[in-house]
Amino acid sequence: MQIQVLKSKIHRVKVTQAELHYVGSITIDEALMEASNIIENEKVQIVNINNGERFETYVIKGEKNSGVICLNGPAARKVAVGDIVIVIAYATMGFEEAKVWKPTLIFPDDNNRLS
Repeated sequence: MQIQVLKSKIHRVKVTQAELHYVGSITIDEALMEASNIIENEKVQIVNINNGERFETYVIKGEKNSGVICLNGPAARKVAVGDIVIVIAYATMGFEEAKVWKPTLIFPDDNNRLS
């Protein structure tokens, strides 16, 4: 049996940009990507604390240490600049492996930077 479990989470980052006229995706500061073990083009779920929206997209690498969190394309309609979001990635694994799996969780500061 294969199940999906939490792989990575960037907890409570602030949306810095929303670019409607773009192909789609979320641009994330490369430092946050590295710390959370999320890679470019990986599918992620976005949970908007401010309005309750939940949606999926893929990741584009943003400038390292910039603090950028930018929702692009149609996803830009699901957020407003300044909203607080959680970025979640999942992994599929066997049931026994999942029992001992430890996800990577990061908690950036109010400026989307690691302490």
